[in-house]
This record gives sequence, C-alpha cells and structure tokens, in this order.
Amino acid sequence: MVQRLTLRRRLSYNTRSNKRRIVRTPGGRLVYQYVKKNKTVPRCGQCKEKLKGITPSRPSERPRLSKRHKTVSRTYGGVLCHGCLRERIVRAFLIEEQKIVKALKSQREALVKPVKAPKPKVEPKKKPVSKTTKPGAGGKGAGKSAGGKGPGVGGKKPGQKPTGGAGKPRK
Repeated sequence: MVQRLTLRRRLSYNTRSNKRRIVRTPGGRLVYQYVKKNKTVPRCGQCKEKLKGITPSRPSERPRLSKRHKTVSRTYGGVLCHGCLRERIVRAFLIEEQKIVKALKSQREALVKPVKAPKPKVEPKKKPVSKTTKPGAGGKGAGKSAGGKGPGVGGKKPGQKPTGGAGKPRK
C-alpha cells in the first residue's frame, strides 16, 4: 500500500507558488518538498535581451544580493545591454555634433551676408471691413476698455471682487 503524504503548509491548492515534489528521506519516509519558482536573469529595458554578467534570481531575492551580483561596472549596468547603451551614446554624440554644426553655420552666415538686390515689397490685399456692428455696441468701440472685455470690467469676471492695486504678492 502507498504511503500517505501530509502537506507541510496550509495552502492545499496546486498553484504556481505551491508546487511540490515527493522526496524519500534517509529514514525511509516519503515527504513533500516545496519547489521554488525558477530564477530568471533581468532583461534589457529597451531590446528585452537577457543581461550578461548578472546572477539569476527571483525579484524578491535581489535586494538581499550584494551589488556585484546585480550590476556590471558600466553606465546603465544591470538595466541596458551593451548594444543599446552604445546606440544611445552614439546617438547623443551625433545630436551634439549636429547642434555644433548648426551653430557654426548660422555664425558663418551672420558674418558673411550675401548682398542681394532688395525686392520691392508687395502688400497683401486686405479684406474690406464691414460697417455692421453688434446691436447695443453704439458704434465703433464705444464703451469698451482697452482690453476689449466690456464696459468698466477691466478683465475681471462678474463674480469677482475688485482688488485695490496689485493685490497681495503671490508666494
């Protein structure tokens, strides 16, 4: 007859975190041994390639590991792979070079301006302004303040209290 096995923990369901293996002890008994999840190597944040030189571990174990197991001695070591890091460095260098070239080009153009014959300026045709006004306006701009907000309002909303001068200084 097969020996009965008892669980060592309270969780009895066959979940991913509760995997068990039957092991025979030196005393001849069969017992459950709980199997941990597989350790994984962190992946590159950009291309998702496995990072080289980093110890495989569970995410919950990583804070307990020493620094040398979690990184490599390089900028973004343990976050980006070498290829993506190189690509970033080259891209940043090329962008800086472009900025320098652009500045030099504009500087050179400012020093040596080509002399050209001035073109006669042609003014764009303006649309004819209609003479009709809104009802109650009383003519062209009557009763309006410089801001165009309405008579005597001065840019305030109807529910606001008038402030004396500049008001309280803002923090």
